[in-house]
Amino acid sequence: MQIAPLSLFVSATLLSLSVSAQDTATVTAIESERTEKQAELDNYTQVLDKHLSEETRLQAQLDLLRQRSAELDKEKNQALDAMNDIYRRLIDDPSLDISAAQSRYQQAVAEHKQNKEDIVMQLAAIASHRKDIEQIRVTKHTLVNTIASLNDQLSTARIERLRNEFSREGTLEVDHTINCKRTETLAACEQRGQQLGLQKATKHFIDQIFANLTEQRVVEPKRHLAGAQVQVVSSHVVGSAFSGQGNYSVNLSVTMRGDVNNSRLCSLLNLDNRYCSEYGSPLAVGYQASYPTTFSDEQLTFSNELSKSAPVVSVARMPAAPDIKTEVAPQPPKNREVELTLRSNVYDDEVFINGVSYGSTKLVVNLPTGMHDIEVRKLGYEPYKASLNLRRARTLNARLVKKPESIAAPTPKSEQTQPTQQANVAQPVKVVTPDRVVNETVIIPAGSFKMGDLTGNGLANERPVVEKVLSHSYVMQSKEVTVAEFRRFIDSSQYVTEAEKGKGCAHYKNGEPVWEIDYNWRSPGYEQADDFPVVCVSYEDAKAYANWLSGDQGMQYRLPNEVEWEYAARGDTTSEYPWGNEIGRNQANCGWCGSEWSNKSPAPVGQFAANAYGLYDTVGNVWEWTQKRASQDDVTVRGGAWNFAPSLARVSTRLALAPDFRANYIGFRLVRER
Repeated sequence: MQIAPLSLFVSATLLSLSVSAQDTATVTAIESERTEKQAELDNYTQVLDKHLSEETRLQAQLDLLRQRSAELDKEKNQALDAMNDIYRRLIDDPSLDISAAQSRYQQAVAEHKQNKEDIVMQLAAIASHRKDIEQIRVTKHTLVNTIASLNDQLSTARIERLRNEFSREGTLEVDHTINCKRTETLAACEQRGQQLGLQKATKHFIDQIFANLTEQRVVEPKRHLAGAQVQVVSSHVVGSAFSGQGNYSVNLSVTMRGDVNNSRLCSLLNLDNRYCSEYGSPLAVGYQASYPTTFSDEQLTFSNELSKSAPVVSVARMPAAPDIKTEVAPQPPKNREVELTLRSNVYDDEVFINGVSYGSTKLVVNLPTGMHDIEVRKLGYEPYKASLNLRRARTLNARLVKKPESIAAPTPKSEQTQPTQQANVAQPVKVVTPDRVVNETVIIPAGSFKMGDLTGNGLANERPVVEKVLSHSYVMQSKEVTVAEFRRFIDSSQYVTEAEKGKGCAHYKNGEPVWEIDYNWRSPGYEQADDFPVVCVSYEDAKAYANWLSGDQGMQYRLPNEVEWEYAARGDTTSEYPWGNEIGRNQANCGWCGSEWSNKSPAPVGQFAANAYGLYDTVGNVWEWTQKRASQDDVTVRGGAWNFAPSLARVSTRLALAPDFRANYIGFRLVRER
């Protein structure tokens, strides 16, 4: 007997619409705030341009006044000489009229004096104008950071909305008719009809979910990457009947809930995978998936023939009873493998799982469900140990702590003068004073590079891209100058920083820079240790440290210029960051970068992997002062900070500040002349 064409009538109602509305409202609110802040930024940019033009005009007027000062000074001297000459002649000829000479000299003196007063007033006007410019620039930086953080919040909200939309629950009513086979019993025909109806219902439910996605146009082209699934919550037969022609008709009511592979949401929305890292590893490149429509009689299973790692959704087999009520409770199969992601705060470590070495972090490995012993080791650090009951995909962040260093070091062989047979005699030791440890330096080779915004994602002041050549190698400190190093300078020189003798140090409060009178390098507003980067230091403070260190070490130290800084920070790459164009998670300490210090404080220096030239923390941690050119009034900081968005930690990002500005997110490192 031929099977008659299948018919399917589906009416569906997707629930959780209120949740979706809330998610959309959140996204809309963030977009609205971002638009508002962008308008503010555009306005401040225009205001800054006008102020800069006005400053140029005022400076030009000052230059003219200074030129006129020289001319008036010359005229005054000539008038004085003329008057002295006529006074000498007056001795021989008392009838001479000297009034013209006197008037000329009096006028020259008055004009010269007025010009000097005009210069003083012009300098005051320029100084006041520059303060306004500095404030506008700080406000602009704040807005840039706010917009960048809103972009992060928006991406997170979009991901959450998409996840909730995929997780909707709904009830479908299915009318389904099939033609019974000659060889099957009525019970078997009944069961097959119900199975095929359920199969069609689940497929249509997925179609309904995709059709109702808020960002359906963005997601649909990548539908095969979603790993979308359906869980049957309950189902029952509303009505069924056999016809005289051997047809079986059934009306099913099926309640289902959607599900999705959360780690793939970022790929669906074309977002950085760091927004989905809490859900597991991102989708493997080249993965292809499909939604088969064939089911076995033993179990209705959405199978994936193209990838064993693809999720499989099982729907319980429909029993033959006329009234079906099925609760599907997903149970993980025995020996099921799940994904474990391991990270640590150190570089070049070694991971042991159940006593077996798996290499170094970052590590992604599939392990059977159940208990596992995890250990992360590195020479000089206390091992990290954990027992983990693995039931689902997990990310584990291992925090290794340095072992206490002994202050006693064995005498070098060159200093051992005692015979071998006296090995048991106590040998003299050297005492290492921790605060005299010099910041390690690395050699930056000569070369050329393209400086600026290479990807088109940067700010206006990163363009145009310029080819730069460094004809000589130079030496740079591998880490930012620490609190301990700066303290040695203070103790030796009795130097007083600008924050300590001025109005304190700036910090971010509720998204705005605020001056705090009590903040300085000793107390920056958060707990710090000796190995934290020193902050709350101005450009002049950094230069003073460089001058002192030059004398202390007998070598010439200075701040790097912008070309030297960017060339070294790039580490022979052309990407946004030394490791690629995505910030990732826990690769650096910046706002929303996934480190344990993000948006809290700087990290101890050197906690993240160095770049190809051996430099640490060129991304995030603290902004770093660079040396200004003679023609510059402002100074540029580079590298981003612990409380600034990842997009501002790119290698080409630059912010202009006043030389006397200081904040608890700005530090520095030095270069050494070779």
